[in-house]
Amino acid sequence: MLNQQTLNRPASFSGIGLHSGNRVNMTILPAPANSGVRFRRVDLDGKPEIEARIENVSETTRSTTLAKGNVKVHTVEHVLAALAGYGIDNAIIELDANEPPIADGSSREFCKIIQAAGIVAQPEKREFFAPTEPIELCVGETMMTIFPDENFKITCTSADKGGRFTQFYSTEVTPKTWEKELAHARTFCFYEEIEHLIKNNLIKGGSLANAIVIREDAVLTTEPLRYPEEFVRHKMLDIVGDLSLLGRPIRGHVIAVRPGHAGNCELARKILEQVSRPLRAAQTFAPPPPTKPAPEPLPAADGAMSIEELMKFLPHRPPMLLVDRILKIDGNKIVGIKNVTMNEPFFPGHFPGHPIMPGVLQLEAMAQVAGVLLLKIIKAANQVAYFMAADNVKWRKPVVPGDVLVIEIELLKARGKIGKAQGICKVDGEIVSEAEITFMLRDA
Repeated sequence: MLNQQTLNRPASFSGIGLHSGNRVNMTILPAPANSGVRFRRVDLDGKPEIEARIENVSETTRSTTLAKGNVKVHTVEHVLAALAGYGIDNAIIELDANEPPIADGSSREFCKIIQAAGIVAQPEKREFFAPTEPIELCVGETMMTIFPDENFKITCTSADKGGRFTQFYSTEVTPKTWEKELAHARTFCFYEEIEHLIKNNLIKGGSLANAIVIREDAVLTTEPLRYPEEFVRHKMLDIVGDLSLLGRPIRGHVIAVRPGHAGNCELARKILEQVSRPLRAAQTFAPPPPTKPAPEPLPAADGAMSIEELMKFLPHRPPMLLVDRILKIDGNKIVGIKNVTMNEPFFPGHFPGHPIMPGVLQLEAMAQVAGVLLLKIIKAANQVAYFMAADNVKWRKPVVPGDVLVIEIELLKARGKIGKAQGICKVDGEIVSEAEITFMLRDA
């Protein structure tokens, strides 16, 4: 399949989270082409979203965790593997808890709901990640290599530290082989690991209904093994899920020895680094192509401030000065602008080949403009505005090089030296982010 794919209709499943033990309802929704896969926490204010991207991986202990700000989603690999295994490029995974349900410890139940919902092709073409040369890594006992290949293949060897239950398996990963050879493999652990996991507040929802336990030479399970090599096949299932965090399907042959989530994610980072290298070189030696006409100059009005005047009010200096000019101040309202250029220091790492202004910096720009407004209103001298809190934060659209960020702030209340304001950032008249921010004035 060379075209992108999504679900034909929503697919739902309920259960408990493996590590949290919380009850969770999950619905996988169709999504537009080129939007990728993302998680949406419907249990939190504003229904924040986290893109299923390697850049958002925050932890890899016994599972893969994604985080964006204070919002987290744990144990994402099994549902991501189900989507990737079937070649689904675009989807929104809604959750009302902090991790997807563990089901039976494999991807089988997720495959069932995806099959019931159906898969539809989208008109946009699919882009692949294809390594140009072998990539190797060694993380602890894990060794992984990916070689260029016309298809996606995995060859894997699994064993514990003592060499028990050493298993080997190899397969090309297609929707048919995924469903038949990998999707039903359940997660497992060794008996001596359980005490450590419990002490670290993990596997609160774990049981023999959703995991296999290996005790010495015995295999504890509620049913016979589903494959002769179920342990190594589950490791391969995890590889499919973790490598899907690249955001595109892979054309390459992965060879793994004793893989784990840390190694899987590090390999994904190395693949992304390699395939992004030519684009970074092109950006270095050639001017970027014009993406849109230059914006019209924005008019200034009463209260306008140049960058020189701004720096008399704000202690921030480049690269953390995120306001270029104040256009106007009208009572309890203020409008500032930030010209977003390719020279911003955060673009090389956020993200290589896909420059996007971090949402947290848009939030910081709002706080700086709000601080100027409060300092003007109370006519404070030798004061600095300190950012205290942000509520109802929403990021609606990406901000990219060439955009002019218009920052509109309305002071909602001010008591003493504490202020609360509503902030909105716009590009070309469209809201890209918004938040309620609280800040305090202190002596400089």
